[in-house]
Amino acid sequence: MLQSYDERNHDLIVSVGGKLTHRDRAAVSPFDSVVQGGDAVWEGLRLYAGRIFRLEEHLDRLRDSAQALAFAQIPSAEEITEQIKRTIAANGMRDGVHIRLTLTRGVKITSGMDPRLNQAGPTLIVLAEYKDPVYDASGITLVTASVRRPAPDCLDPKIHHNNLLPSILAKIEANVAGADDAVMLDPRGFIAETNATHLFWLSGSTLATPTTVSCPEGITRAAVLELAASAGLRCAAGDYTLPQLYTAGEAFVTGTMGGLVPVIAVDGRTIGDGHPGPVTKHLTALFADLTATTGTPVT
Repeated sequence: MLQSYDERNHDLIVSVGGKLTHRDRAAVSPFDSVVQGGDAVWEGLRLYAGRIFRLEEHLDRLRDSAQALAFAQIPSAEEITEQIKRTIAANGMRDGVHIRLTLTRGVKITSGMDPRLNQAGPTLIVLAEYKDPVYDASGITLVTASVRRPAPDCLDPKIHHNNLLPSILAKIEANVAGADDAVMLDPRGFIAETNATHLFWLSGSTLATPTTVSCPEGITRAAVLELAASAGLRCAAGDYTLPQLYTAGEAFVTGTMGGLVPVIAVDGRTIGDGHPGPVTKHLTALFADLTATTGTPVT
């Protein structure tokens, strides 16, 4: 699975530090914390028919992450929303758009890791692209990566930070194996998530999903759990091992970038009959209806 380039993004206008500029002329200072040490937090949003799905939850997580990292200044949700609106308007966007927000600690007076060197900032980057869901709706394949998610006492995943090298290394392993993405385990050997999404699978009549001990509390994941409960499905978050996933009746992944996507094989084991299952199809339809009818208007 490789994302494709959308020609509509050729002349994108992006926002960096409140300044709107063409994508080819956008600049981040070499003294910015995101360059110096990946010292930033981020969110991925989706624009559906002029509305951003669960914008408030995304901005809460962004601002909470910045607070946990002791950013000296954090823009309000209203200020961030205004920059999103300006960027979307500058591009004439309304639907089929993915928005990447990055909030860095800001610009340092000299290079170094010490946050006291940051005397200007933060820097808010708003990148809105025309981007359809990135996975094949007929199903994806996964392999298990050797790279593991860190424990909370090493790098707590509740901070939605820009240090994404474990995910990138896991994705490299998936690419080499010819799979779409990689399953990542926690330090104890239990399933955490994939390199980019949360995992769900059907075990008997129960919809199982790993706890978020070693992964972020996904916003799409939370929406799917709500939809499953309203549909009368029993849901269970817990510690699960790979054989429990291998023997699932059906499985799928969730995330802002891809939505809700079936998993048809893991480590060479076919999941169910190798096609999207009925529960997956039902929840996919419910999620599509939810995103089509709810959200914060921004256009």
